[in-house]
Amino acid sequence: MPPDSSAKKESSIKVTKNGPYIVSGNIPLLSMIIQCEKERIPKQWVIGEKMKTSETYALCRCGQSKNKPFCDGMHAKVNFDGTETSDNEPFEQMAKKIEGPTLLLKDAEILCASARFCHRGGDIWETIFKSDDQKIKENVVANAFDCPSGRLAVVDKKSGEMLEPNLEKSIGVIEDPSIGVDGPLWIRGKIPIYSSDGKLYEVRNRATLCRCGKSTNKPFCDSSHYPEEDREVK
Repeated sequence: MPPDSSAKKESSIKVTKNGPYIVSGNIPLLSMIIQCEKERIPKQWVIGEKMKTSETYALCRCGQSKNKPFCDGMHAKVNFDGTETSDNEPFEQMAKKIEGPTLLLKDAEILCASARFCHRGGDIWETIFKSDDQKIKENVVANAFDCPSGRLAVVDKKSGEMLEPNLEKSIGVIEDPSIGVDGPLWIRGKIPIYSSDGKLYEVRNRATLCRCGKSTNKPFCDSSHYPEEDREVK
């Protein structure tokens, strides 16, 4: 019996050697804008246009494409070194734990993409200790949910449940106009990411992939797209 040509490809992202990300499975590609009110502290995510894509498409990884976020072959012209340096350590092993009265904060600093939602309504590393206040608790959870890289996650201590936003499979092209930079690619909804040699990276609900070409934790973002003085590490 001939194969079913109408069958959909599995949703996945493949890192190519010194080249782009190959996205398969008709994954939606959206503009995701960090909207700030003052002092570069984010207010909310604004979903911009849905970009026209095919079932399989290539996204720039070197940061030099003239057709961003799509690849135009510039990686070959600039001799892009896209060597993957992430050791694929599981989140649970990377994350340090900070215990508040009702919530446990898990923080894997190496994953930071400097989206800065961790400062909205107070620094999350301080407000976690006041999470017995319902409003503060809700803010802590919301700020963790809006961390695109998944650096920050919270556990409800009473239930023991890791709290995570419900995200449909999609890729967000992050824009950060208050800083004046393009952010990473926000991989949403547990999309498998494969290395150039076929290794499966840990599948996570939230992850950010470098698209400036400068990360020291390739293929993941490490905030290298930001000016040094603006990087959000703690």
